[in-house]
Amino acid sequence: MSEQASGALVFYSAVDIGQEWKSALQAAHPGLDVRIARAEDGHVEGDPAQVRYALVWKPPHGFFARFPNLKLVINLGAGVDALVARDDLPDVPVTRLSEPNMSQMMASFVLFCVLRHARDIPTFERAQREGRWHYVHPRTANETRVGVLGLGDLGAAAALELARHGFDVRGWSRTAKALEGVSCFHGLEALPGFLAGSDIVVVMLPLTSDTRGLMNTERLAQLPRGAKFINVARGAVVDEAALIAALRSGHIAEATLDVFEVEPLPAESPLWAMYNVLVTPHLASVAIPRTAAPQIVENIRRIEAGEQVLNQVDPKRGY
Repeated sequence: MSEQASGALVFYSAVDIGQEWKSALQAAHPGLDVRIARAEDGHVEGDPAQVRYALVWKPPHGFFARFPNLKLVINLGAGVDALVARDDLPDVPVTRLSEPNMSQMMASFVLFCVLRHARDIPTFERAQREGRWHYVHPRTANETRVGVLGLGDLGAAAALELARHGFDVRGWSRTAKALEGVSCFHGLEALPGFLAGSDIVVVMLPLTSDTRGLMNTERLAQLPRGAKFINVARGAVVDEAALIAALRSGHIAEATLDVFEVEPLPAESPLWAMYNVLVTPHLASVAIPRTAAPQIVENIRRIEAGEQVLNQVDPKRGY
């Protein structure tokens, strides 16, 4: 796409580096006018009427109303719950990013988390701190049942990667899916059996009205006693108080948590001090400007040609 785009693209994120995205977008489309909004308040230099496209991550309320000629909103990531929950989202196509590097980054992080629990690394970390030589006989991967809760783009990639490493992988989704080497379950009626058969469960569901609080006290209790719990999706999919209680009781032996109900995780959260919890700051997978930019440019081309965009989100469904 070398011709001049019909309008400018505005970029907003308080956590991403705008200049990196501008450079990547202009490398993919040298004629694209990219304007970086100020992180503090979303202010953008130039005529707002020239802006046709918005690439954003959690912009301030009222941000979109500044641009009367907006044609496309691109979410700066795969999870769109924060965007579609807004009451100021314009009536234009909304897309999410879906590119191989994000899937690979997520799959490798999930693999790390699963291997850490499957090979009892937290046990050895505690023993080291206490100066104890503590032997636990290792198990083979196929002796560990790993349940991936959510089989979208990222969940499917993680499930396939775990299966490739020999784990006994099962996956659950709202509707029927089929993945080679993965036992697939679907529908709420299948969820109790799926959970009961998972030694390690990995939460990879989008946050929607149907999934908010899905992993509550009742469903956490359906996991085998001593199960390991990983959440790389959204904190609000899990009832955090119920999870803390399950970790304290030992029903869930260990957890790796990358996402939380409130982020950053408040200093007073008991999760920080729990010996059986690893806290990471929502970094399992992020969008890479260089590899995501071509997809964004392609969707701009499609909008200008009157074609269907890629990876369009249905705000009513939440993904």
